[in-house]
Amino acid sequence: RLAEKVIRDIAKRGRIPIIVGGTGFYIDSLVFGLSLPPVPPDKKLRAQLEKQSAEQLFAKLRKLDPRRAQNIDTKNKRRLIRALEIVTTTDRPVPISYKLGVKSYDVLWLGITWPHEQLHERIRQRLNQRLRQGMVTEVKRLRTHNVSWQRLEDFGLEYRWIARYLRQKISYAEMKEGLARAIVQYSKRQMTWFKRNQDIHWVTAPQKALSLVKTFLS
Repeated sequence: RLAEKVIRDIAKRGRIPIIVGGTGFYIDSLVFGLSLPPVPPDKKLRAQLEKQSAEQLFAKLRKLDPRRAQNIDTKNKRRLIRALEIVTTTDRPVPISYKLGVKSYDVLWLGITWPHEQLHERIRQRLNQRLRQGMVTEVKRLRTHNVSWQRLEDFGLEYRWIARYLRQKISYAEMKEGLARAIVQYSKRQMTWFKRNQDIHWVTAPQKALSLVKTFLS
């Protein structure tokens, strides 16, 4: 709802909204107008699921809703529990269909693709940059605002690994290496999700993207 409000505001000003992000499920929900089931929290079910490990929860989700399992943080218990809560309550996977989905907007889909080795190197470079910019300090600041260790674990990726480092469960080097591997794994799940969308134009150079944009806007 917030995204739709911003998009309307941008369009009213005669501008072109650009949606950028890595979470395909969120983007599809917005662009295709997916009707997500309004499932209220089930405290009893959550308490039961909370007793299970992230590995157990993911195995259960993969069996009940394999499509959702392809684009979820496998270590994030909060999101795993919510996904299981939805599929258990509705007794069916969350419906996702590009063929049947009605587009809410006229969209030009652009995807950037890199050779695997180059992508992995860029991920590491970006991680190093974010660490230099104070990512550890950011997590420390969250702790001073009473954000719990469990909540940081639930945030996933950077927050999870840095939280483990700050709790002295792992060394700085282990944190950095483990986080880099986790981001690479997440990027693979992203690609698996986006490859379902046949409307995406995969580009390797800015010139190709610019050409597609000019044609789209003409």
